Amino acid sequence: MQHGVGGWGPPGQHPAAPPPPPIPPAQGWPAAPVPEATGHIPLPPAAPAPPAPPAGGTGGATLAVLLIGPAGAGKTTVARHWAATRPVPTAHISLDDVREWVRSGFADPQAGWNDHSEAQYRLARRTCGFAARNFLANGISCILDDAVFPDRPVVGLGGWKRHVGPALLPVVLLPGLEIVLDRNAARSGNRRLSDEEVARIHGRMAGWYGSGLPIIDNSHLDVEATARALDEALARALASPPRW
Repeated sequence: MQHGVGGWGPPGQHPAAPPPPPIPPAQGWPAAPVPEATGHIPLPPAAPAPPAPPAGGTGGATLAVLLIGPAGAGKTTVARHWAATRPVPTAHISLDDVREWVRSGFADPQAGWNDHSEAQYRLARRTCGFAARNFLANGISCILDDAVFPDRPVVGLGGWKRHVGPALLPVVLLPGLEIVLDRNAARSGNRRLSDEEVARIHGRMAGWYGSGLPIIDNSHLDVEATARALDEALARALASPPRW
């Protein structure tokens, strides 16, 4: 008599295996979180905010700020300093930094603005907006910086408002042309533009005058003084939000 493989029975047949027992739920693990609109991972509650400084400023307010300015205005440096010196958790999100996350295949605008550079710019802006919403959802303020043009409201300021939210506070940093040219000359890599391009961008930025947005001329202000002026402008915007 022949035996079936793995047990008794007709050759070539296996006895039916019993179904595996159900796996009990893991002990001590929290239930799966409900997906959020932003897709953020909830963090522990932030520490209580310290009291606001006695003299003006934004104090412990949770803010979403967009710092606008031409290349060479110093917006990234100022945004970083303002975020680092606030009395409450604050993040700095630089659009240029996020764009340059793309290493292989980076569409460098210096080589000409085309469909690829436009697509990567839009992708970076959505990524920045996504990050900003996640920070805000966890009680962390954020400041973003970008060279937003007043003559492109839908993809410029309007686009940022859609990505971050209606509470976004825009402020324009606009020093004089000579200052911008000097600062741009000190830059390197793909962030350094030609003088002609800097002058063209600066001219377009002048369109923000009359827009109702706060404008800071930091031609003769150092980084610390500009950050203070930014905080004061934001405090005024909180008290009387600009229409844009």
